[in-house]
Amino acid sequence: MLYMVIEYFNAGAAVDIYRRARDRGRQLPSGLEYVDSWVDLDYFRCFQLMRTSDRTLFDIWIADWSDLAHFEIIPVRSSAEAAENIAGLL
Repeated sequence: MLYMVIEYFNAGAAVDIYRRARDRGRQLPSGLEYVDSWVDLDYFRCFQLMRTSDRTLFDIWIADWSDLAHFEIIPVRSSAEAAENIAGLL
C-alpha cells in the first residue's frame, strides 16, 4: 500500500531535521519503504511517498521525529489505479 506522508516541520526545525537525517538517516523501521519526497520552498512541509503493508510501522517512525515535526498519513493509489477502479462507473 502506498501512503502520502505530509511532514509539517516545527517552527525553525528545518536545520535540525536535515542534520538528524544526515547523521542518522531516515530511521525507517524494517518494512517501511521510502519512495520519494518533495519539500516546499519555505521548508514548512515535506511530502513523502512511502510504501508498507503494515500501517503501524508509521507509529514507530514518527516517534523518532515527533520532537521536530508532526505528520499526516494518507493512503493513496496511483492515477492509473484510480482510473482503472472507476472505469466501470463512467
